[in-house]
Amino acid sequence: MTDTASPPAALPAVSPREERIGMLLVFLSALMWSFGGTIARFIHIDDSWTVVFWRSLWAVAFLVAFMLWRDGWRGTLRLFRDMGLPGLGVALCFATASTSFVVALAYTTVANILLMQAGVPLLAALLAWLLFRERVRPATWIAIAAVITGVAIMVSESLDGAVSPIGDGLALLIAVMFSVATVITRRYAHVRMVPANCLAALLAGAFAASQASSFAVSGRDMGFLFAFGVINLGVGLAFFAMGARLVPAAIAALLGTFEPILGPIWVWLVHSEVPSVRTIIGGAVVVTALLVHIGLEFKRQARPARPGITGLPSPN
Repeated sequence: MTDTASPPAALPAVSPREERIGMLLVFLSALMWSFGGTIARFIHIDDSWTVVFWRSLWAVAFLVAFMLWRDGWRGTLRLFRDMGLPGLGVALCFATASTSFVVALAYTTVANILLMQAGVPLLAALLAWLLFRERVRPATWIAIAAVITGVAIMVSESLDGAVSPIGDGLALLIAVMFSVATVITRRYAHVRMVPANCLAALLAGAFAASQASSFAVSGRDMGFLFAFGVINLGVGLAFFAMGARLVPAAIAALLGTFEPILGPIWVWLVHSEVPSVRTIIGGAVVVTALLVHIGLEFKRQARPARPGITGLPSPN
């Protein structure tokens, strides 16, 4: 009887209505994040560090306000205190990724950046195997190989001089940093995403302040910087933090793919930025591999762990 008792404490039961709300919130987070490249293309500031500074400042302001509203002063301070070294590691990864995103936009297309990020869940599985020898299923190895192939196709443009290697290099760095952050979060499940990302924005803004040539921006640009920091980064993160805990990991990952899918579409529709043929081919390989893998994973998680028991997610 003991073996068939309740699910692990880490998997709180949620009602169907709460799960639907969680799915909507995760989708809205991906939607907010997908506007990043489109908003950035409206900003006419030559110095990328100035953009990073103001985006980070607005994001910090929003995230601090969000945590104060949700957890109060004492709760907010406790969140930062309890992060520890894992939270600092996540913050450093996100700070590097968010900074690289803004700088990369000056060298490559939005599609290149976002489609490389689509492979983050599978790159994280590869890193977890390399660092901690976590078990990787054969289907996952096939998907990882497909993602690496797709990324290689996109990066190949920088090898023959078609596009700047700096842009593709930064895009790849973003994917790696997100993958490392994902592995850390999996290993230390108590790390809270919102305070870690708030610290990340603070670190990115502080470093950008030391590199920026000027902080002066026009009123028009400040409006877009506000949207870039609050709506794109802050609101997207808040939606994800509230919704991800209510849905299975496979569904959250599946809904998250709307960011790399929709992002290039918005930029194409609004700014007429057309992805190259290699970006389309490589991105299609990455997204297809991810969607197929997530579909198989979701099907596996839904399968009963034992006769008469509802399916439980694997700890791996």
